[in-house]
Amino acid sequence: MSSESFTYEQDKLKEIARMALDHAMTKGASAADLDVQEGFGQSVTVRRDEVETIEYSRDKGMSVTAYLGKRRGHASTSDLNPDAIRTTVEAALSIARLTASDEYAALADPELLATEFPDLDLYHPWTLSVEEAVELARQGEQAAFDADARVANSEGASVSAHQGQFMYANSNGFMAGYPSTRQVVSCAVIAGKGDNMQRDAWWSTSRAQEDLESFKDVGATAGRRAARRLDARKIETTSVPVVFEAPLAPGLLGHFISAISGGSLYRQQSFLLDSLGTQVFPDFVQIEELPFLKRGLASSPFDNEGVATRTRSIVKDGVVEGYLLGSYAARKLGMRSTGNAGGSHNLVLRSTGETFDSLLKRMGRGLLVTELLGHGTNMVTGDYSRGAAGFWVEDGEIAYPVQEITVAGNLKDMFNSVVAVADDVLARTARQTGSILIESMTVAGD
Repeated sequence: MSSESFTYEQDKLKEIARMALDHAMTKGASAADLDVQEGFGQSVTVRRDEVETIEYSRDKGMSVTAYLGKRRGHASTSDLNPDAIRTTVEAALSIARLTASDEYAALADPELLATEFPDLDLYHPWTLSVEEAVELARQGEQAAFDADARVANSEGASVSAHQGQFMYANSNGFMAGYPSTRQVVSCAVIAGKGDNMQRDAWWSTSRAQEDLESFKDVGATAGRRAARRLDARKIETTSVPVVFEAPLAPGLLGHFISAISGGSLYRQQSFLLDSLGTQVFPDFVQIEELPFLKRGLASSPFDNEGVATRTRSIVKDGVVEGYLLGSYAARKLGMRSTGNAGGSHNLVLRSTGETFDSLLKRMGRGLLVTELLGHGTNMVTGDYSRGAAGFWVEDGEIAYPVQEITVAGNLKDMFNSVVAVADDVLARTARQTGSILIESMTVAGD
């Protein structure tokens, strides 16, 4: 990809956006907004030292929403030629004419739109040839085999690099966009043989290549993690403290965010209805939204509707201080958009100061969860039940691996019984947290 670049300049994306908006208004739209985007990337996978796949992608497109009063229609196209754009705009208007009126349907409130656009350092193209990507993947996979003699097979090592850009515009005068990059390296291997085989993986992702873990470290970590799971046992059903390891802990944060997001709230499909201003976590829990983190994986000065994002406290001293709302959900709830159309922007659950090892010491005896299976989460009731694997902990030390178990509880109770959050944060998702210790959960085994 060293010689690749975008097909369109940002000024050309603005020109396309203006043309589409002008055509919508000329054809009778009362309001309109759109998103024009372009992206390309490559991914290389090596398995057992042989090149398994080389994938290259390049795409572009535009999505348009046109309003006729309180009726709206949506259409999209992958063709950015003028005739196709006009046809797409007209299709959105045709759909709007056939839809029912919705009193909450409208563009974002103009006074909430972003007016400042700081450089968040999100664009770092990786000048990586296919040959170089193959060599990196081979090095990572070999590091996995070298990490432990019991590593016997591989599911592959991959290197991916992607560049994208977009322009969002609406008929209230907002128009802004920017380019960004995302790089990923990963490795998955299998240890053991016969009836005693275990799989594990590791990966690293970032905006810039220099912020990635070295591929040798990624491969070595994958190899060690697979090998340490060998000779896993079943355990008896019990209730014990549970640690969710750092790679899994963002999932718990994700359940919380889903429960306080607009769609779940106005549909009455959340176990945290009317939780604003209430104590959901212990008083030491702090969760912040940080949309302006340099090179952040979810950094942005505005959301999908152009509403300005802002640094804010979501949970302070265990109390819910804010929901995550786009314009439509906010109106349904009688509130204002929080700049979260399209999701959250770098959520950070602050550590309580413990290292991972000290978290296990504090737990004493219980379960360390390193893998979750299935989707047993009921967001209406908060009931939580997932297949799991991990390690049994005795006297604050890992004793042996376990498998074929289920961890169960209720998310409300789990959030309320968080004991500590470790400092082993992995900054590879839009939600950042270290390992989380829960006071007690049911662990179902034999």
